[in-house]
Amino acid sequence: MNAIKHYLQFKDFTREEYAYLFERTGWIKDKFKRYEPHHPLFDRTLVMIFEKASTRTRLSFEAGMHQLGGSAIYLNTRDSQLGRGEPVEDAAQVISRMSDAVMIRTFEQSVIERFAENSRVPVINGLTNEYHPCQIMADIYTFIEHRGDIRGKTVAWIGDSNNMCNTWLQAAELLDFNVHVSTPPGYEIEPERAGLYGTNHFEQFADPMEACKGADLVTTDVWTSMGFEAENDERMKAFADWCVDEDMMRVAAKDAVFMHCLPAHRGEEVTAGVIDGPQSVVWDEAENRLHAQKALLEYLVIGRVDS
Repeated sequence: MNAIKHYLQFKDFTREEYAYLFERTGWIKDKFKRYEPHHPLFDRTLVMIFEKASTRTRLSFEAGMHQLGGSAIYLNTRDSQLGRGEPVEDAAQVISRMSDAVMIRTFEQSVIERFAENSRVPVINGLTNEYHPCQIMADIYTFIEHRGDIRGKTVAWIGDSNNMCNTWLQAAELLDFNVHVSTPPGYEIEPERAGLYGTNHFEQFADPMEACKGADLVTTDVWTSMGFEAENDERMKAFADWCVDEDMMRVAAKDAVFMHCLPAHRGEEVTAGVIDGPQSVVWDEAENRLHAQKALLEYLVIGRVDS
């Protein structure tokens, strides 16, 4: 029996595996656009466990599993024994005996790691405080779709050094591109928390405008992530100069694209002129969560498939 493969952070896969997944995402998306059925996961079940609220993650995984011919079951920790103190290890043993894959969206990365250690089926990180690998996989696919290979390109990350930023940094090392990070003082990246094993692929900038110079992709996220609401007022003041605006996009590469994982707050982390402007690819980016995750589910459950 082959070892179970989990997807808990971006560096869990190799460059070759991502090359396959990006190609497979394109193939699956094309089938979807042609209204051609593709049901490799017929009679398979995905369990989705949510501790953090979600729109795109639930919709993309639930619709994706349905489109692959399987079913998805939604569990909220408030409505299950996990919310009443059942050990994560026990829940993993039971849930993984009744399903073919598990996606978890929670706070601490340690929770998903403990679950995976006790699971008999693949476990996918739908988001934790530390990482958001499914989103970055979809973002990179979106860049490839619009601009080609991301290798050697520059991504400007403007704002909070959160789970998205951590995952971009991992992706840069693995796929050989560069990340310019600009955060307010006190919110700088922590390489250890990001799980980095080198520093050759990122550079920190005190001035967000400098970080955007020549960038091929400019991206950001909300200033206050889930779980940090108590810091909201303080963050609003600290991040005031880290709003991605038309001036920042003007100093980026001429054909630079703008991304945001959504939901967005226009007038805070990005201006309406940028997110609704011609360089924004946020709607393609959101849709590609669906197709990239279908490729991921197919790969984790049944392995590589020849088109």
